[in-house]
Amino acid sequence: MSRIRMGMVGGGEGAFIGAVHRMAAALDGEIELVCGAFSSDVERSRRSGAALYLPAGRVYGDYRSMMAAEAALPEAQRMQFVAIVTPNHQHFPVAEAALRAGFHVLSDKPATLNLDEALRLRALLAETGLLYGLTHTYTGYPLVKEARARVAAGELGAIRKVVVEYPQGWLADRQEDADNKQAAWRLDPARSGASNCMGDIGVHAANLAEYVSGLAIAEICADLTAFVPGRTLDDDGAMLLRFDNGARGVIWRLPGRFARAKKDNPSAHGLPIALESTRPFVAWHLSSLRSPPVPATSNGMGSSNTELVRRRLRYWE
Repeated sequence: MSRIRMGMVGGGEGAFIGAVHRMAAALDGEIELVCGAFSSDVERSRRSGAALYLPAGRVYGDYRSMMAAEAALPEAQRMQFVAIVTPNHQHFPVAEAALRAGFHVLSDKPATLNLDEALRLRALLAETGLLYGLTHTYTGYPLVKEARARVAAGELGAIRKVVVEYPQGWLADRQEDADNKQAAWRLDPARSGASNCMGDIGVHAANLAEYVSGLAIAEICADLTAFVPGRTLDDDGAMLLRFDNGARGVIWRLPGRFARAKKDNPSAHGLPIALESTRPFVAWHLSSLRSPPVPATSNGMGSSNTELVRRRLRYWE
């Protein structure tokens, strides 16, 4: 059985998420990376392709050339879908070019930079009938799958409240002036979009809140701020949520210095989610992926379980 042929735009030298996509694509052995335009810098793209053992003729200097060249190849050789792992502002232009060239698309989040692009993407998908996928990393973890399955099976009863936290401390100080490529584009509205903190990591928390609970967020009240002087986009935020079943929720990004208070703390980059329901609630902490979920006792939180949940959900202890 032949493998599915994948192309990639972005994800070359100095990039972060491209390698994650390549590892994920390789997990079941059914996807093969066959081509790519790995950087807007032609030489960097070539070096990246060579490091991935791709033939020079399948490594491109830009995504437009890649779409045209791949479409001209025999059907049995050309890529079948493209993974988009560029900064946010290029997600829609690359997706549009791929769809118009007849290729399916798998894009890192967000789908687009703004609502206008999202509406145009929706229309283009309806026009072409091609497949489009949007990736959120954490839905693939076994504990997340287990959490979703338990909720769907009714083990927790009716969901009343969902609380998700996502601490990251790397932007607690000014990194964008220190030749930090990742910080530079994430804090640039033209490349990142309307939000940094919530747009970059808060969406993962929102995605988990809906994915695990099976509910849809209906209303949001958000408080976003930039603590580091000179920043246009938020570096901290919190949200109150209302779900479509009447449940309430909270999403918050822990301030940077708390998140990195202990360098040896495995929870310094964690993503805990807790669900309160008509039955004992369960909490998951994604920094301990081998740990089972933490249940409450049938008559409420027993002392031992309270301590377990407290240790899983708090980072400064």
